[in-house]
Amino acid sequence: MALTFDGGASDAAVAPILATLAREGVPATFFLTGDFARDHRAAARAIAAAHPVGNHTENHPDLTTLRSTAVVDEVRDGAATIRSVTGRTTAPWFRFPFGARDDRTIRLVNEECYVAVRWSVDSLGWKGTSGGMTSARVRDRVLGAARPGLIVLMHVGANPDDGTTLDADALPAVIDGLREAGYSFVSLPQVL
Repeated sequence: MALTFDGGASDAAVAPILATLAREGVPATFFLTGDFARDHRAAARAIAAAHPVGNHTENHPDLTTLRSTAVVDEVRDGAATIRSVTGRTTAPWFRFPFGARDDRTIRLVNEECYVAVRWSVDSLGWKGTSGGMTSARVRDRVLGAARPGLIVLMHVGANPDDGTTLDADALPAVIDGLREAGYSFVSLPQVL
């Protein structure tokens, strides 16, 4: 299975997530927005130094609501910003903000030479305790979805209302639980 992390706003959990992944020897792929890379340069560089980065657009809009030229601009601008900050290309990985996509936006992203990556389970850690989540619920949600080829979606930021970083808090237990169930972690290209 593959772990993926989205970075669009806060970088509050980047350090503990990177530390856990390094300590456990687990690969991951991070989907960053241009805004995140620009606003959190040190975090974006640390991520890109250790793991592949994918494109999550420049500003994280619902691409299905934009004109085609604006969709292409979001993809291109996100790639350019992330590359300028990290020195790394985001190709060929792309993640739609909110998972919102349609035939037109998928075609436009593909025409920019990106493969759109969805997820099998969203940890929902981004909801925070104010949204009824706990680190135990995050762990249980991911472990309950376990199957070969699983792609897990987690986030590197803090909930804006309560400041919790439930994905980072749950990550060690998620890794341990999946390993105990007989799973191993592979890079995104290997799982796809």
